[in-house]
Amino acid sequence: MAEKALILLEGASNGPYYLEVAQRLNLHPITLSTDPTQYDYLVAKEADVIRVDTNDLETLIRECVRLRALYDIAGITSAQEAVYATVGKLCRSFNLPGPNPVAVENCCDKFAQRQTLAEAGLPVPAYRVAVNAAEVESAAAEIGLPVIVKPAVGIGSSGVRLCRDVDELVEHTARLMVGTDICRSTPKILVEEYAKGAHYSVELMGNEVIGIGAADFGHPPHFVCREYIYPAELTENDRTRIVDVARHCLRALDLGWGPTNIDLRWTERGPVVIEVNPRLAGMPNSRLVHLAYDIDLVAEHIKLVIGDKLDLRERNLGIAAARILVADRDGVLDAVEGDSRAAAIKGVVEAKFFVQPKITVIRKGDNRDKIGHVIAVSPTLAQTRAILQCAVELMDWSITPSPNGAFPNL
Repeated sequence: MAEKALILLEGASNGPYYLEVAQRLNLHPITLSTDPTQYDYLVAKEADVIRVDTNDLETLIRECVRLRALYDIAGITSAQEAVYATVGKLCRSFNLPGPNPVAVENCCDKFAQRQTLAEAGLPVPAYRVAVNAAEVESAAAEIGLPVIVKPAVGIGSSGVRLCRDVDELVEHTARLMVGTDICRSTPKILVEEYAKGAHYSVELMGNEVIGIGAADFGHPPHFVCREYIYPAELTENDRTRIVDVARHCLRALDLGWGPTNIDLRWTERGPVVIEVNPRLAGMPNSRLVHLAYDIDLVAEHIKLVIGDKLDLRERNLGIAAARILVADRDGVLDAVEGDSRAAAIKGVVEAKFFVQPKITVIRKGDNRDKIGHVIAVSPTLAQTRAILQCAVELMDWSITPSPNGAFPNL
């Protein structure tokens, strides 16, 4: 009998865990990637990797046909949003369970997503779409400064900035329009109202809301998350309102198969939808959900992909939280230390740096600025926060500033 294989398109921050869970479920994970060298964990884990153009559906189909002669392909999936619609198309080609590719594609276009949600009567920030600097300035004038300016396609807060005055608006628009490292994907720019309020992250599997976490994105103008806490402290009424909005989002966007992550802010109007992501959130969210609710979202996603029965029964295990370590300057990373001491603290699940000394740190103002994290769990929020603080104080790093020193756009 042929070995059962799980085909994974590209990688992601939770990619290593997808490999581990697949093997635990007696599946042989095979990663297809245009450039496998961008994922360090594939080398570290000696993963089975095939270099193939994941932007070319016909090429992917041919490769999967070839693999099907060697393995029993149990499922095809990905943890990366950019190829998740392609996953849906591949699954349909091979009659395997998978996401709706049309719904995923529409959802990944933030402007199209905004339109759909607004037409369905869901609460979203005021927004406009622009394709040049003049349209960005006009949109900002209509909405009123400050505004959020970001590419219409992208993840991890890449290219997302709060523009507080005209100078910041002009500068950030120019950076987006020239196609710098911040935004390569699309000329469409979304200009939207700055929704002020507590930030919540909602994790769903199918139509079930699994967990709601509180997120702290630090100080604008950039949006790099500094802390997650699961479950968020909410009244029963507020939780019900968030769940209701989340389920309405799924219906409006024709989602509801597999994992979804929804970001919203609680404003003066109540919950306002910031973004619907038609895939599993990256690390550390799924890890925190597992620690807080005893539901392994990665495992449940893979089981759904291969047609197995899910187990979404919730048990409240405690308060799980992550503190994200972010570089405070550009320059050369001289040293990182203390992670092993932090990991030894009772209640700490993981304390690690993602980077090694002697690399050059150039902050982007997005998810790529993370240099490490601490994850902890305990019976109470106060205790979990105390554990995190103690662990973070043991972890240290030093950066020799670059000659020009300043972080752009602060």
